Amino acid sequence: MYTRKTITGIICMLMLYCATASAQQNDSGQLRMTPQEILHTKASGPSAPGSSNLGAVRVVVIHGDPSKAGLYTILLKVAAHTKIPAHLHPDDRVGTVVSGTWYFGYGDKFDEGKLKKLPVGSIYSEVRDQNHFAMTKDEPIIVEITGYGPSGVTYVNPNDDPGNKK
Repeated sequence: MYTRKTITGIICMLMLYCATASAQQNDSGQLRMTPQEILHTKASGPSAPGSSNLGAVRVVVIHGDPSKAGLYTILLKVAAHTKIPAHLHPDDRVGTVVSGTWYFGYGDKFDEGKLKKLPVGSIYSEVRDQNHFAMTKDEPIIVEITGYGPSGVTYVNPNDDPGNKK
């Protein structure tokens, strides 16, 4: 008999493989990535549509282009001890925790008391134009996010936006 944790892990990995069907594609559009390949995929810088634009967050575009209309999938690689202030995105998105433990909450300002602990295999939504915030603790995390672009980010407090800092 399989445990609930084993079944959840299998389901999440299947979802990950389905959602990342064009990551690192060859010319024929075929894709196959193992969990280890996902963990070791090099990320670009923090500035990408759909990211928080924080220096501690790196983005890997797996499928599509989050700056354009259409389906996209990105990986966020977030360093340990990172707090992401309240912000929103102009598109509906679904996230899956691929590695580490993610702490995620909804609201107009960062409130550690509203965070929910999301271990590997957890799924959450980022509803269009709904404010949310997140953090990591002692370990880095990887989150897969799929949405329908174009995406972007708007911080509740403009002073929290890394793009507004010189």
